[in-house]
Amino acid sequence: MCPPLSAVSAMELTLDKITHRYDGLSVLKDISLHIPAGEILCIIGPSGCGKSTLLRLIGGLERPSAGQVLQLGTPPKGCLNPLTYVFQDFALLPWRTVEGNISLVLEDHGIRGAVADRIITDVLARTKLSDFRPALPRQLSGGMKQRVAIARALVVKPAVMLLDEPLSALDAQTRELLMEDLITLWSRQPFTGVYVTHNLSEAVRLGHRIAVLSRRPGQLREVIDIDIPLTERHAGDPRLEAMQVRLWDLMKQEAMAADQELLHV
Repeated sequence: MCPPLSAVSAMELTLDKITHRYDGLSVLKDISLHIPAGEILCIIGPSGCGKSTLLRLIGGLERPSAGQVLQLGTPPKGCLNPLTYVFQDFALLPWRTVEGNISLVLEDHGIRGAVADRIITDVLARTKLSDFRPALPRQLSGGMKQRVAIARALVVKPAVMLLDEPLSALDAQTRELLMEDLITLWSRQPFTGVYVTHNLSEAVRLGHRIAVLSRRPGQLREVIDIDIPLTERHAGDPRLEAMQVRLWDLMKQEAMAADQELLHV
């Protein structure tokens, strides 16, 4: 369940009939969605259905061939970037420390010195990285690197978090820990999130709603609500396992067809 809008310092998004093509190849077709402030929407679908493309369109990295993305509401106080990304590959600068990787985005906004130090100290504490402030990326595990990437996204106080399969390169135990961390971060300061994943377990743990796309060209097949508070979701919960079965039933035939299509590309 989402918190009431009055309790959320975030923005809402509306996708209005989004269609996208690459050189004549239809990737997405006529997708309309509304994402309320403070909600995490997970997007799932077969391989090649346009999930990451849709996220790039939402984030303004590309313009849709047709349709529009609307950002509604006022960014929270102190917001430096209304929308910010967390990627699968961490995207850390290897020669910069944990502190240096996080401070980079503040430097882009001219924030340095004591003000930057105070902001970074706060976000390191929230992401359990305080003891790793002087470490270089090569000294960190995959899970810790992704924590740094999440801290770097949070330090700009975004209105919307866009997460592109952020846990897919991690082992199962690390994914579990980071899912718990994301839920804790959201429960302390709710943000609007769009989370792309191929992992159904992640989707049912982290999504208030789940948007299921068809195979290419990706169209919206169904949007499923999960009426269980994020803080009450745990690994092995039979309600979540039943939801995974329902999602797989929706996707199975299209996933098989998409796999066969990709093999012949």
